[in-house]
Amino acid sequence: MRAAVFEQFGGPIVITEVPDPEPAPHGVVVAVDATGVCRSDWHGWQGHDDDVSVPHVPGHELAGRIVAVGPDVRGWRVGDAVTTPFVTACGSCPECSSGDQQVCRRQTQPGFTGPGSFAEYVALDQADVNLVALDGLDPAPAAALGCRVATAFRAVLDVGAVRAGEFVAVHGCGGVGLSAVAIAVAAGATVIATDPSADARQLASAFGAAYVLDPSDASASATAGTATVDAIVELTGGGAHVSLDAVGHVAACEASIRCLRRRGRHVQVGLLPPVAGRPAVPMERVIAFELQVLGSHGMAAHEYPRLLGLVRGPSFPLAGLVTRRLPLEAAPEALAEVADATTAGITVLEP
Repeated sequence: MRAAVFEQFGGPIVITEVPDPEPAPHGVVVAVDATGVCRSDWHGWQGHDDDVSVPHVPGHELAGRIVAVGPDVRGWRVGDAVTTPFVTACGSCPECSSGDQQVCRRQTQPGFTGPGSFAEYVALDQADVNLVALDGLDPAPAAALGCRVATAFRAVLDVGAVRAGEFVAVHGCGGVGLSAVAIAVAAGATVIATDPSADARQLASAFGAAYVLDPSDASASATAGTATVDAIVELTGGGAHVSLDAVGHVAACEASIRCLRRRGRHVQVGLLPPVAGRPAVPMERVIAFELQVLGSHGMAAHEYPRLLGLVRGPSFPLAGLVTRRLPLEAAPEALAEVADATTAGITVLEP
């Protein structure tokens, strides 16, 4: 099969022939109809994830059709249209037994612990635990359900516990941030979105953000639309109830915590590997304001029916998340562009 492969961290990515995967006894092989190009894939390529070894095929956010099924799989058949959470859980550890497969202690991750979906086919583990049916959904936007949309859904509604009438700040309007905007709006919140990209801010407005701010414009006043902490506090009359760092950036993390009102909730969604630096968490403020600082790591497959109910409805702009559809041959350039965030929305490869 054809796949995108890199043989050294940060080195060239080439499209080449590699052996077709075989299903594990408990797994399946999926023909990849669409796979998202995510910032997490860029981190893996750069060597920021200890699970990645070279040579390597990136890609973890996918939708496709089952083409091979292991002998121990009971709930899936060849031809089924599926996605999977980026955490493929073991199904039997204490965390999985309690329903928290997103933090499985024996998890595997396509595109990190093993070959990923920047390829014509990908093998997925523990199919009966991890697969999600996608009947009737366009594979390109459905691919984002495996990572960015599901991650935002759980971060906003379950971890952040956003309620109608609250103010929600979303720092970073890539795929996760735009999804968070739409989900928070659907929950009845008023959203303030920040991003240095004018195109990303425009998309955030289209997805329902009441205010869009430019965090790089620190010299203007709050009423002129800056994304400084003071601006968010002013717009919300005291600070956001919930704030998310949806990009994984030291400055965004710090701003997210500082823009909260008393007893507010910060949710860290974007990856912050050590190489990116450590944010200066203002613990004196956390204590004095009784803030909650929370992490969120994807969503278990058994939780997807709630998400599918939302995205299948007329009010959620799932298709609008995808702004580019490219062939597999464009993977090297598309992944390289992630660092500079030159393209708003989600880029999808269609192997």
